[in-house]
Amino acid sequence: MSVDMASERDLLSTEIVNNGIESSGPNAGSLTFSVRVRRRLPDFLQSVNLKYVKLGYHHLINNAIYLATIPILVLVFSAEVGSLSREELWKKLWFDARYDLATVLGFFGVFVFTLSVYFMSRPRSIYLIDFACFRPSDDLKVSKEQFIELARKSGKFDEQSLEFQARILNSSGLGNETYIPKSVITSTENTATMKEGRAEASLVMFGALDELFEKTKVRPKDVGVLVVNCSIFNPTPSLSAMIINHYKMRGNILSYNLGGMGCSAGIIAIDLARDMLQANPNNYAVVVSTETVGYNWYPGSDRSMLVPNCFFRMGCSAVLLSNRRCDYHRAKYRLEHIVRTHKGADDRSFRCVYQEEDEQRLKGLKISKELVEIGGEALKTNITTLGPLVLPFSEQLLFFATLVSRHLFNKEGSQLSLSSGKQSRPYIPDFKLAFERFCVHAASKTVLDELQRNLELSDENMEASRMTLHRFGNTSSSSIWYELAYMEAKEKVKRGDRVWQLAFGSGFKCNSIVWRSMRRVRKPSRNPWLDCIERYPVMN
Repeated sequence: MSVDMASERDLLSTEIVNNGIESSGPNAGSLTFSVRVRRRLPDFLQSVNLKYVKLGYHHLINNAIYLATIPILVLVFSAEVGSLSREELWKKLWFDARYDLATVLGFFGVFVFTLSVYFMSRPRSIYLIDFACFRPSDDLKVSKEQFIELARKSGKFDEQSLEFQARILNSSGLGNETYIPKSVITSTENTATMKEGRAEASLVMFGALDELFEKTKVRPKDVGVLVVNCSIFNPTPSLSAMIINHYKMRGNILSYNLGGMGCSAGIIAIDLARDMLQANPNNYAVVVSTETVGYNWYPGSDRSMLVPNCFFRMGCSAVLLSNRRCDYHRAKYRLEHIVRTHKGADDRSFRCVYQEEDEQRLKGLKISKELVEIGGEALKTNITTLGPLVLPFSEQLLFFATLVSRHLFNKEGSQLSLSSGKQSRPYIPDFKLAFERFCVHAASKTVLDELQRNLELSDENMEASRMTLHRFGNTSSSSIWYELAYMEAKEKVKRGDRVWQLAFGSGFKCNSIVWRSMRRVRKPSRNPWLDCIERYPVMN
């Protein structure tokens, strides 16, 4: 019982919050404080599920078995050939084969056929040519104080709701230069209209795509695959149809529109584009990731629905992918791995981010208090599957040996832990040995703090995520691209660097994507950070 209570306490963290001067009541005029108790991200390294490690090793072995046999064959062939002199080798090849030409031709035919099948069945390399992130105009920029003032002027929020939003903003990690739509800034009416949604979507999507096509010199008619993801706003015709109509793209384009898939949908869209490129050689694919803020603006008083108002801000990314071998030399990155995790079978996970109406029938996005804990469980599964694909062999061996020993001696270990009141800590894989650059979805300061603590990442590893949250806020599925843009603006990406993009969202889903840099990336001529990069990093 005491052990259970101790482990429960380990999942809780406390924070003293300054509530300001009390305006009414018996304590009017005095400074008041409150203690906020939160659940930490669970220590998922204590409860890694062996089946997910097996899944990761299964993928690794399936892809590596063919390459593992090649060195053996080469070694045997080299030993055989090395034992012969040049004259003996020539005699064996010519004089012996002269009398059995059919055997030689048959062997050669089998060799050519095997080689052809191997190269034809190999997955095509997927290259990232370039990407663009939309930077809104300065007239859409709001500080935290302006945000609260706009909310007060709208007349939609009572004083308690305004105070709650102010407290959330002060501890959010957001800076004073984030962007919200004009409909939210200037209108006191309902912003969740189809007209306002289309206007915001057009602004951010066309802005990002114009920059992408300009940077890559690719014509819209050359694009064969288009994937758009936007979780909340899904009009008819779709957002992908809006893009095709605006740029007059070709009639046989393969277009897809993903909705309701949350902040991790950008990686899902890349995965879909990859599959389409594998089935359609010599093609370009464009992936657009965005979210509409005004269409999901919540004007009520339910605190769990007010949280998205405080964090989500305008943003959009557009990525150009290619499977054409001639693009090898101009590509920035090559796609290495995608690992997707879905926890939707669990009811708690399914409802932790849920769109619904409140008691006044006002639509909003409800955020569960268990979000951090549920996200930790999904992350645990995802990185346990990803580990065997990316970690050095020494790290894999230590981690796997520790994990197996814990399972084999589970009963004995549990007896010892109960008697001592402590749990033995497993070996924690060092993901800094697998990746040089980290792009963790900038959801909130609390989430980033817990991820950094559990994955034992350095401040430098988390810099891009924290600065993106500070400068642009939570831009949903496009945030990982603003983070990569930050690294490029700082000229941190070098040839051969492995980039890990990690995102999570409603459902509940946690997805990882790994890129390898093809060259040293110089500061781009167009980048959302160029006007402010010298001021970063800032203390947050």
